[in-house]
Amino acid sequence: MEYGICNLAIVPLRTDPRHQSELVSQLLFGETFEILEREGDWVSIVSTFDGYHGWISHLQFAPIDAYQLMTGSPSVITKAIVTEVVKVADGSVLYLPFGSSLPFFENGQCFIGDDAFRVAKKQHPESLTDMAKSFLNAPYLWGGRTHFGVDCSGYTQALMRTQGVNLMRDAWQQAGQGKVVDFLQEVKPGDLAFFDNEEGRIVHVGMMLDDSLVIHASGKVKIDRVDGQGIYSNELKRYTHKLRIVKRFL
Repeated sequence: MEYGICNLAIVPLRTDPRHQSELVSQLLFGETFEILEREGDWVSIVSTFDGYHGWISHLQFAPIDAYQLMTGSPSVITKAIVTEVVKVADGSVLYLPFGSSLPFFENGQCFIGDDAFRVAKKQHPESLTDMAKSFLNAPYLWGGRTHFGVDCSGYTQALMRTQGVNLMRDAWQQAGQGKVVDFLQEVKPGDLAFFDNEEGRIVHVGMMLDDSLVIHASGKVKIDRVDGQGIYSNELKRYTHKLRIVKRFL
């Protein structure tokens, strides 16, 4: 088996081995994966973190062995909107997005293979609610996982990962995890609300701030009112998402 690790800030994960293919998710710095097959300048991979499949360019990762894969986890997870790291070998700077991994982190440095990266010390929001609100007005991006573009499930996945909870990638998968909260009145900040379409398929997720407000990525990351019927958009003056279930992960 072959394994790799993301050594760039963000790498697009695509459905097919070409740059014009649909973006389905992203790999962030320090995330590892198994290589399933190679096709030209592309590799098919499955993410160690959430089991997601896709294609990445062969120039956008570093190879690692099984020992490095096992001993490099769990990594420190970044919580700042942007974390600056300096590649010690050449002094180049990488700007890592929220939720990146810092493998083998020790004494202010992390390591990917033989490369050391010095991590700048910057303050970041500590509470889950503050971290969630730091995404406000981030644009919606299908397959996105960062402040520069995020989809609904990438958003909740990133937030829960800072709390030590590994969620699956898509909203319908995340809905199969966690513990059911029976009533909205019992909701706590950090619970996740899931919403379905007319066919009953779960297609959206957001994080509850209290029993009547949800923060979610829909057009942009925003806060809307939620009740037993679903999300009511003040911008559109109508309900936009039908509530299916609320789950607790913390």
